[in-house]
Amino acid sequence: MISRPLAALFAAAIAVAAASVAAHGDEDHAQPAAARAVADKTTSAAFGIDDAVGARREADGSLFVPKPVQYRLGVRTRRMKADELAVTVQLSGKVVADPNAGGRVQTSQAGRIEAGPRGLPVLGQRVNKGDVLAWVQPTIGNIERGTQQAELAALDAQVEIAKSRAARYEQLEGAIPRKDVEAAQVELKSLRARRAAVVTGLQSREPLRAPVSGVVSATATVAGQLVESREVLFDIVDPARLAVEALAYDPALVDGVEEASAAVAGRTLALQFVGAGRELRGQALPLLFRAQSAEVPLAIGQPLQVIARTRATVTGIAVPQQALVRNRAGEIVVWVHSGPERFSPRRVESRQLDAHTVVVTSGVETGDRVVVSGASLLAQVR
Repeated sequence: MISRPLAALFAAAIAVAAASVAAHGDEDHAQPAAARAVADKTTSAAFGIDDAVGARREADGSLFVPKPVQYRLGVRTRRMKADELAVTVQLSGKVVADPNAGGRVQTSQAGRIEAGPRGLPVLGQRVNKGDVLAWVQPTIGNIERGTQQAELAALDAQVEIAKSRAARYEQLEGAIPRKDVEAAQVELKSLRARRAAVVTGLQSREPLRAPVSGVVSATATVAGQLVESREVLFDIVDPARLAVEALAYDPALVDGVEEASAAVAGRTLALQFVGAGRELRGQALPLLFRAQSAEVPLAIGQPLQVIARTRATVTGIAVPQQALVRNRAGEIVVWVHSGPERFSPRRVESRQLDAHTVVVTSGVETGDRVVVSGASLLAQVR
């Protein structure tokens, strides 16, 4: 049996709880009001926009992008103008050494490698023309060595006989003809030269000298290594004088190429057309270009996509490569600033102009403002 004071206290507690429930009504306690306000914003979290109104895609495919969002996305536009531009072709190429600034070191005979005055050269070492990079000690068989030593012994004996004869003739000068004295001296000189040649063949080493000044780009030697005749031991190139060889499958391009370029590590490498071969190599004619910039990093054998300009022209609008993006259907489009805070996609046809520029032949007209920076981010707006 509950006492009267306890029953009164229990009734008061129930009244307070009921009043609290009635005060809050149907409000959701799972999420604070401030959090719900942030979640209800229509801004795009991908772009870090916290404005009340964000970018959105309209039903017709165009975009509504407020000015603050444009600023954060780095959107930049440029007014377009049609012009007569050179027709370009894309060629597959690779970096090669300039024939006048590169060299190859080979041995003319079999032998054993010995280090040069400064040791064996290493990759990246700069050398000067005429420097001795290494020595080749010729290797000969025992039979051949014995034959040469026997010949050397015979020559020593002949030299002693000729020396005695020449000395005796000099003492009898006037009693014997002068021509006999001179003949004895010439014979002695000839025998000494033959002996020196045999000694040189037995003891001399072949010096391997740098044919050009440059940097050692390849080496395949160690001390004591046995090498064969005509074996390639060192490659030397001048990094400031490299060339690019490209393959053209249309012989008509040979007389139409004026200049070219290639994209390397985000930079444009200017190429000067040198000449073309007249003999097919893999069903293509080789074209040679000389690299104009020594600041662009290149390596021998590095593949490049060469964009060559020809004498032919085409009417179009030049735009940066980054202005072209693909839509959901996989079509190439550009974004045109069609109105205040409005951007419309335009399907275009284009061809490469140089390493970082394309020429649009249809889809864009003179006077249109095309997005040249931030186009890829606009394509992500949903």
